[in-house]
Formats: sequence, C-alpha cells, structure tokens
Amino acid sequence: MKRMAASLALAAALGLSGTLSGTGAIAQELTIGVRGGPESMDPHYSALGPQADAAKNIFDPLVWTGDDLQLEPGLALSWEPLDDDTWEFKLREGVKFHDGSDFTAEDVKFSIERIPNVTGPTTTEIYVRRVADVEIIDDYTMHIHTDGPAATLPYDFVRLFIVSSEAAKDHSTAETSAEGFNSGKAAVGTGPFKLVSWEPKGDLVLERFDDYWRGPAPWAKVTRKEISDDASRLAALKAGDIDVMNYVSSADYLALASDPDIETFIGDSVYVMNLQLDQRDETPKVRAKGGGKLDKNPFQDPRVREAIDLAIDRDTMVEIVLEGLGTPANQMMPDGFFGSSKKIPAPQYDPEKARQLLADAGYPDGFEMDLYCTSDRLPGDGAICEGLGQMFSQVGIDTNVNAISKSVYFPAQARKEYSAFMNGWGTLTGEASYTLGSLAHSPNEEVKMGAFNRIEYHNPDVDKLMQAGAKELDADKRRAYFEEAMEKTMADRAYISIVVLQTVWAGNKDKVVVMPRADEETLAYFIQPAKK
Repeated sequence: MKRMAASLALAAALGLSGTLSGTGAIAQELTIGVRGGPESMDPHYSALGPQADAAKNIFDPLVWTGDDLQLEPGLALSWEPLDDDTWEFKLREGVKFHDGSDFTAEDVKFSIERIPNVTGPTTTEIYVRRVADVEIIDDYTMHIHTDGPAATLPYDFVRLFIVSSEAAKDHSTAETSAEGFNSGKAAVGTGPFKLVSWEPKGDLVLERFDDYWRGPAPWAKVTRKEISDDASRLAALKAGDIDVMNYVSSADYLALASDPDIETFIGDSVYVMNLQLDQRDETPKVRAKGGGKLDKNPFQDPRVREAIDLAIDRDTMVEIVLEGLGTPANQMMPDGFFGSSKKIPAPQYDPEKARQLLADAGYPDGFEMDLYCTSDRLPGDGAICEGLGQMFSQVGIDTNVNAISKSVYFPAQARKEYSAFMNGWGTLTGEASYTLGSLAHSPNEEVKMGAFNRIEYHNPDVDKLMQAGAKELDADKRRAYFEEAMEKTMADRAYISIVVLQTVWAGNKDKVVVMPRADEETLAYFIQPAKK
C-alpha cells in the first residue's frame, strides 16, 4: 500500500520540500478534480473546508500553517502579546495584491471588520470573535485589542483571509459581496493565483500571479473542477481529463495500488467524524416505533446516549467501511493535539449492554430516528452514516439514514432541523479552543463561543473551563483547562466521536507530486511537477 512514507520518499528523491523554491518558469497547466467546491468567491462567507481550500489559492491568511498545522509566518511575520488584551502583529513588507497595489495594515483591519457583515450560515465570525478593536500603528505594524486575554488569537487567524480594502470596499455587505466577488471584481488577493472565472458547482479557473511573495507557482493555469461523485472523479483522472484528484474513496485506493500510471498520496487528517444528539426538550426527527410521538426527547437521557455510543463498532467502521483509512476516535480531536486528553478511555462496542441501557431508560423496544449527514464533503461520510444506521438498528433504534449534499445539509443544520446528525470537524488550529469553544460551549454571544453548537448542549463546567482556558496565557495551565473540558464533554456523550480520517489524493504519476496536508487542502501552489 502506498502510504505517506512513499510520498515523502518520492518528494525527497525529487528534491522537494514543503515550500516552493522558484519553479515559476515551468509554464504548465494543472487540472484538479475536487469533491466539493466553494459556496462563494468571498473568502469570508463560509467556514467550511472546501471554501477555504479554494480561497487559499487566491487569498492569503494572516497566519500560515504548514503541512502539520504548526503556525508559521505568512502575511504576518511575527506576533506577540503586549499585555492582557493587546497583541502586536508585524506584517510582511513588499507584498503585492493582484492589481499591483501594496498590502498594508489597512487591508488587515478592513478584512477583520467586514467579516460580521458578509458571513453566511456557516459563520466565519469564529476567527475574529475575540477582536474588540484594530489599531494601526504604521503600514506594517498593528495592535489587535481583544475582549480580555486571548491566548489563542494567532491560531484563530489561520483562517483570516485578507482581501484588498480598495477592491472590496463597495462589496462588503450581505447584499453586495456575492456580486462583487463572484464576478471577480472584488476578488483581489495576495495569493499565488488570480481569479479568472468561477461557476458554482463547476469550474474555478485561475492564472498564475507572477509577483507572488513566495515566488511564482509552477503552473501557469489551474482549473479546479468540482466533481462530487467519487467514481466520476476517478474516471476523469484515468481518462486524463484531470491531473490530480482529492478524496480517493477507500475502495478505489486499494484498486489504484496496482495502477502503473497513477500515484496515490496518503496523509493523516485533522478531521474527526462526530455524531451529534439534540438536547432540546422537543426534537423533530425522533419518534416511537410505528411513528407515534414520544413523551420526551430520548437523547436527554444519558443512558440512551451511552447506549448509542456502545452500539458503534468503530473497528468495523475503520476496517470494513473505510478499508483501513482511519482510526477509532474517542474524542473530538486527534491524539496529541493541544487539549486532547489521554485520560479518556478507548471506546467500547457492547450491543448487549446498549439494549439493556435502552430498556432501563424506558425504551425496551427502542424507537425510530432520522440520521442526517453529508454525502459529498469528506471521504466516507455517506458510508459511515449508513454503517451507523445499521448498527443502531441492531440495538433497537430503527434509523432512517439521509446522506445528502453539503449544500442542503449545513443550512438545515444551522436552522436546527435535525435531531441526530453526523459530520466531520477539523481542529484546523491544532488546539481545543477552536473545537470545544465552537461546539461544546453553550451558545453565548457575550463570550462569543458556541457558534456551532447546534444541539443545545450545555454543561456549566465545560463553559467555565473553556472561558478560563481562552484567557490563560500560561500554556501548561491552558492545556489543563482544555483537557478537563474535553474529558467532561466526551463523558456527556452529546457529541460522540467515531473515527479520525485519513485522506488520499491520486495523480498522474508522470505529472504531479502531492504533499498531503493534515487539513486536507489541495493547494495548487504546493503540487509539484514530477521530474521526468
């Protein structure tokens, strides 16, 4: 099996590294087949992974993350706290926007302040939630004032995309942003490629920006084709219609091992698949056997939530459903991330105990529920969902699985139309405030946490721990707060983690070398031409 070591060895043999070193003279075209594309060309519209994956080709974030999600200088060269509620950021000089204008602190301030006005239902406000005010000291120095100590602010800024304050000034309201950015008029960034055209659910066409501050890309033209069906994407690769594809399915990955024309590249992912169980008194998609109304929401009973957890055979999910491309998960972040806890026990599979717990909770015959998930966002999402439905049915919870497009799923999730639902969450900052602060903290506009808590989960202890950790500048103390919050959240089982994914790319062996990223992004700038 061609695993990550193989791609690293290949890259080493070709003399490649994680950054580009001046191959701009190679005037080639690159065509990428992606499972999901952006919802808008406005990088501040959506926090979903496919949005950022596309945006990062055109716009730079203020703080960069490498392949392993460690913080690196980007448009910001350095950052440091000056006092409890002030961070100083020093910006990179000499950076040009695609229209030839200079990047300055004014563009950062403008980008931060426009986000609340243009963000969509999958809000990007989480990236600037701690910002109280932006003070420009000079063109390349700024002070970010926060609403109290904000130890994790630089991590939040890894998804703070910088737009041109001049190009976007007339396109920074909910009514004007789409027209300005989707037409290309306002889509002026500092990234490696300029926007040529974009068709929703279709092609995103880019051309090389020769004045890119890292050096010009190796590809003169890049076309990202949105091909949501895995089999169709693979067929396009084999036919030569695309040069590289993301999210190779587990079944196709095994078959490609013997294909002499295609190279596969596998990497550990930051994404964890989580089941989420609605905690409201009235929940819309759960009922008694036969369709009758239940007296109460069964998910509010910890015995029911434990039964659901015990019904999940994670080993089978990994080995059979995902063909080995993943690991069982016991918490909402991968092992070793800042705030993950070694005290959380490994998940158990015990369907007999699950049935007993359901009986103890007053459901000896079980009940019925609708389970929702995406079918076109992350590898195996629909298959995992189907597997869950079968496992739940075996313990008496008759499950109607609805694996649907992310374009339908996420808006409905935001409207809280679901009772039980599953989707992947990636801790893209590498630390727990991003995940627990968004999902496990109670929705609270005052402290600006809980933006993605769509199940009305509320644990006062978790709230206190997350608020304390977000303000704690001492790393060891902050880690302890986050670890305890993770332990309490997982013990409650309103969020039930299932698997940590691995991701596979495939490409024309004679044309490309792909360096896997933990955030699963497929960035054309870092796809290298294969040396012949």
